[in-house]
Amino acid sequence: MADSVAEIQKAKKLYFFIGMLLFFFTVVTVLVATVEALDFGDHGFDGVDATIGLIIAAFKASLVMIIFMHLNHEKPLIYFFYGLALLMAFFCMWLIGWSKSDPIQFGNPTKVDGFYNPANPATDVHN
Repeated sequence: MADSVAEIQKAKKLYFFIGMLLFFFTVVTVLVATVEALDFGDHGFDGVDATIGLIIAAFKASLVMIIFMHLNHEKPLIYFFYGLALLMAFFCMWLIGWSKSDPIQFGNPTKVDGFYNPANPATDVHN
């Protein structure tokens, strides 16, 4: 920890800078999700935008863990668990993307309206 006034001032500047970075990347995340000029992938919010948002969130979480939780001064075993957490986060993002490639969609296709509706069943399903 900081023992002198100069070290405390240096730490305050670092914390303020990291806080501004977190705020900036929060704004970037919102802009990626809402502004059409920053829309990646298909029109509207989709998996690509969600992946970019999750990558930004993982970066922000890394900043918080390293700087504010003082993990940059810990033993090497902490870095193993930190890397494992990042690996799991990216695995969860991959799992979400993989689930979007599933060919099974909601509803049962029919010849009438394209989807099965129990309130208005199609009469030509088995023809």
